Amino acid sequence: MYLTPEVKKDIFKQYGKSEFDTGSIEGQVALFTYRIQHLTEHVKRNHKDLSTERSLVRLVGKRRKLLDYLKRIDIERYRAIIKQLNLRK
Repeated sequence: MYLTPEVKKDIFKQYGKSEFDTGSIEGQVALFTYRIQHLTEHVKRNHKDLSTERSLVRLVGKRRKLLDYLKRIDIERYRAIIKQLNLRK
């Protein structure tokens, strides 16, 4: 399994407020980004796997909604997470 509890804790520790704060927007966006990167590689190798492709599109939409919300409430936090994760927008 690619997403172990240790990996999740590391992601939340690095991008969230603490490793136990799984509800922070930055932590969730970072986790979604990690999952999106993994699924993108899977879809590149298995181009006929349409259910995974659909899951990937849904995850991208969820991340986009969270980022839009963060942009509305605090533009500085939005800019910081975009820069940390190396996202284009």
